[in-house]
Amino acid sequence: MAKALLLKAEIREQTGTKAVQKVRKQGKIPAIVYGHKEQPVAISLDEHNFTEGLHHGHRLIDVQIGKKKEKMIVKELQYDFSGKNIIHADLMRVDITEAVKVSVPIELKGTAQGTHEGGIIEEHTDHLEIECKATDIPETIVVSIKDVHVGSALHAGDIELPNGVKLISSPDTLLVTCHLVAAAKTTEEVEAEMPSTPEVIGETKEQEEAAEEN
Repeated sequence: MAKALLLKAEIREQTGTKAVQKVRKQGKIPAIVYGHKEQPVAISLDEHNFTEGLHHGHRLIDVQIGKKKEKMIVKELQYDFSGKNIIHADLMRVDITEAVKVSVPIELKGTAQGTHEGGIIEEHTDHLEIECKATDIPETIVVSIKDVHVGSALHAGDIELPNGVKLISSPDTLLVTCHLVAAAKTTEEVEAEMPSTPEVIGETKEQEEAAEEN
């Protein structure tokens, strides 16, 4: 695990939608700090420094609030409608000796054998829940797919995790599958599969007139 990132935070005296919007306009991310049986604290973090730290794989963070510095992990992130910009963060106080439960992204590695058999790989989840010491949180869980053939799949229980990392997600959690690519059908094939419409035979004018006379 890389050295913890140091971020300075400010306490948010005001909460609520308008206050949060004001914080974001100032180039900061609103966040909440909790854990270790202490009262939750509303803070704000520099958006650039925080997002850059996440992009570089930092999950363990030293957060300085005033003169007090505490170790925290990123527990949850909320994104805007585009899914690109972080609009809120949940941080949890931790001790470097304690085990914590976190969600870690999956990184697929290798070329699946099934792709040489006419198949394609489909990813069913992009993260796993794990438990480990705060200092041992991996940036990603590497999943090798080179031995995946058409018709086969990989589950969470099939993955070899780093030392000291325990799987919390169900071992049956589906990660990836490989299936054949369905060939596009021609117009003639589509029309041939369409159900035929039964012919509706209407009454002739003579039949209608005869019916009226009766």
